[in-house]
Amino acid sequence: MAKHTLYIEMENCIGCRSCLAACTQCGGHDMRNRNYVLETDPFVSRQTIPLMCLHCVNPACARSCPAQAIQIADNGAVLSALVEKCIGCQNCTIACPYGIPKFDEEQNLMYKCDLCYDRSKDGIPPMCASVCPTNTLQWLTEEELAQKDSQVKLANGKWTASMLGALEGETNVKISLPGILQGKQKLF
Repeated sequence: MAKHTLYIEMENCIGCRSCLAACTQCGGHDMRNRNYVLETDPFVSRQTIPLMCLHCVNPACARSCPAQAIQIADNGAVLSALVEKCIGCQNCTIACPYGIPKFDEEQNLMYKCDLCYDRSKDGIPPMCASVCPTNTLQWLTEEELAQKDSQVKLANGKWTASMLGALEGETNVKISLPGILQGKQKLF
C-alpha cells in the first residue's frame, strides 16, 4: 500500500468548517472535533486556516509525557493519549509548539487529531480531507506530493519544506502557505 500524507493548501480555505463537522464523525472521536479553523487576521483579511496536529516526526507532546501515553503509529500519526496510561499531567498540552492538544477536564485526558487513525492506517483519507470542498486538505501519495511540491515551487515558492523557520521541526503533515502568511517568522 502506498504511503499517504496529509497536505494542507491553506490558501484554499474558505472557513466553511466542513472539516470540523466531519472530524466529530470519525470513529473514536466521541463527537468531539480535534481540529480548528482560525481567522489569521480578521481586521486585514478574510483568510482562514485549518489548524490540526501536524504529526511531528519527533513530537514534543510524546517526549514530554512521563506515562508514555502518546504513541506514534507506523504511518506517522501521533495518536491521542491512551486512556489507560494518561495521568492527566497536561505536559503534552504545554509542550506542543502549536498548542494543538486539548485537555478534557471531565475525562482527565488529552485529545487531538490522530489523522482518523482507524481510516488512515488503511490508506483511507481522514474525514476532514474526505469532505473538504476546496481541496484545502488533501490525502496524497508520495508521488502526488512530489508533483505538488514541484508545481508549488515553480508557481509561488510557498512550500514550507523550504521555509522550515515557520515551523518548529519536521512534520508528517505538509503545508503550503497562503500569500498573507508569507514571511511570517512563526505560524502558531
